[in-house]
Amino acid sequence: MTDLPASRTYRIEDLAHHTRTTVRTIRAYQDKGLLPRPERRGRANLYSGIHLTRLGQIAHLLDRGYTLASIKELLDAWDTGRGLGGVLGLVTEVEGPWTDEEPARITRDELNARFGGAPDDDAVAEAVELGVLEQVEGDQDTFLVPSPQELSVAAELHAAGVPLAAISGHLRELRIQVEHIAARFLEFTTEYVFARYLDDPGHRTDAHAAEAASWVRRLRPLAQQTVDAELARAMRAFAVQHLRTSLGTESPPHTRRGTRSVALPTETIGAVERLVGREHASTFIALAAEREVRARILDDLTPPGRSRNDLGESP
Repeated sequence: MTDLPASRTYRIEDLAHHTRTTVRTIRAYQDKGLLPRPERRGRANLYSGIHLTRLGQIAHLLDRGYTLASIKELLDAWDTGRGLGGVLGLVTEVEGPWTDEEPARITRDELNARFGGAPDDDAVAEAVELGVLEQVEGDQDTFLVPSPQELSVAAELHAAGVPLAAISGHLRELRIQVEHIAARFLEFTTEYVFARYLDDPGHRTDAHAAEAASWVRRLRPLAQQTVDAELARAMRAFAVQHLRTSLGTESPPHTRRGTRSVALPTETIGAVERLVGREHASTFIALAAEREVRARILDDLTPPGRSRNDLGESP
């Protein structure tokens, strides 16, 4: 987009040219309420720097995957005479990289060499599907590696004897659990930090948006630091227990009750939280599942022709 003086006025054709859009698109934006109406002078409609800036903001948000409907909501909520500089800064902060790791490129030959030397098209296709590799447009033999560290871990595991299919399966399972952790951390920080910026119209100013962006920068590394510390603690505890059990110096912990992450529909979790509250949701789901398991065991133990009511149990 060409930099132009904000004080200038433009006919719609000139505005379309300078913003690299079309007259039809500008009129569509007006009809949808995304652009203010132009100033009418005689028989001419004249546009100003406000329209120029707004078209740039719309393009900025479209490039980041926002729909026109969501852009209108954003503009309506934030652009109430106070500008959008702060909220666009917040959007950029949230949608920017959440890691200091730099992407890298790798050729197919280099990839084959790192994983044993033999080509494996199925494994490459699986890695592309998982996002571990990204095909470079126009070059079938070069890939972008969003996380070289993740690829290195896979190479080390493969060198240690882990099949590629097992590595992919493990990553899929791990991703579900990590996404659960990320969702919970986001819920937690939203409730205690960001709710006031999102829910209170009085906090929808440029200054408050900049403050929220600052909190994003400060809180962004905390989830990873917490997970790193807890993973180190858990890995040590389980590795020590596993080694002692394998060496026969300690009996397996039969009575220990562990936890596993299970993917549940968002609607189900929401319904449970509305019923018993968020703090009791996991306990409620666990007890409900345990009750169902016990009921099925009782059904299996009940002699044919007799119901649990015959045994004095309520249905």
